[in-house]
Amino acid sequence: MTNMASEQNSVTMNVSLPEPLKEYVEGRVSSGIYGSASEFVREAIREKLQRDQEREEARAMLTHKLLEGLDSGKPVPFVSGHFKARKRALIEQAGKKKTA
Repeated sequence: MTNMASEQNSVTMNVSLPEPLKEYVEGRVSSGIYGSASEFVREAIREKLQRDQEREEARAMLTHKLLEGLDSGKPVPFVSGHFKARKRALIEQAGKKKTA
């Protein structure tokens, strides 16, 4: 999917590629998937931009959740066996719901 309005404002940029990458791009173009090397490179850059934006959103969400956790109340000290005891309690609670 190309945006014709933005492509009319395109500028030329020369990019050097090692031979294996050049051959890969040429192969994708010759397969008919892409109309030109420029089309392939534009899509690759758009995908990278999208991944970077998603990664930044995930990082922001993680930061928000960590801060939310820090502000959620008085900390509870970690004690050995806490998670095993919690798991047993959840299993027991789930068993009671099945028989009810």
